[in-house]
Amino acid sequence: MFDLTGQVALVTGASRGIGEAAARSLAKYGARVVLAARSAGDIERIAGEITASGSKASSVTCDVADYEEVASAIRHTVETFGAIDILVNNAGVIEPISRIEVSDPDGWDKVIDINVKGVYHGIRAAVPHMLEKGAGTIVNISSGAATGALEGWSHYCASKAAALSLTRCADKEFREKGIRVVGLSPGTVATQMQVDIKASGINPVSQLDPSVHIPPEWVGETICWLCTEAGDDYRGTDCSLRDEGVRKAVGVI
Repeated sequence: MFDLTGQVALVTGASRGIGEAAARSLAKYGARVVLAARSAGDIERIAGEITASGSKASSVTCDVADYEEVASAIRHTVETFGAIDILVNNAGVIEPISRIEVSDPDGWDKVIDINVKGVYHGIRAAVPHMLEKGAGTIVNISSGAATGALEGWSHYCASKAAALSLTRCADKEFREKGIRVVGLSPGTVATQMQVDIKASGINPVSQLDPSVHIPPEWVGETICWLCTEAGDDYRGTDCSLRDEGVRKAVGVI
């Protein structure tokens, strides 16, 4: 069990998959949670379910590619619950999957706007509040694609490499100020993204049997674990959920 009582968390991309699982796990361990996503329907429903279970949750629409919307979501978090202690930069996309020579420049740009700028926007908006307290945790959802090239994923690989670099830079700038910045590379997770990857038929990942993908709840639990002192060992780098030792420490196996 991880004690996050009194902590306030904002999770981006919280309408489904890893983001939803993270929000539910954070609330389970005592955090007050704000769910952010581009559309309101699902996050309002999930926040309502969390609240009905006895925890505290709120929702806010937010396109992470737009800095002002991210800053507004941070303000909503602070105004609603009085602080922001945890930021989970989860929002991310992989479509359109395509080889470079036939890729759509606008689609490629959109992935960078969400997967890279979205992480920067979250850090930029949250850190001033964390610096005031002298404490905070930022978890950036990463991928093995951050360090490994895959056919058809030039946008995704480049974006996750950039996100890893942001994790490293933010750690260097804020570690001595009490802010923990970590990345989490979950491996393949049973979400809509894997359905899209499967449909593309490009590169070995699309050929994986769905049975090998881990449930998003494992990722949600690991995010909570990283928000405790256990996360100190992963400051400025990516923690891999493929690591059996990590899985055992989290308690998902």
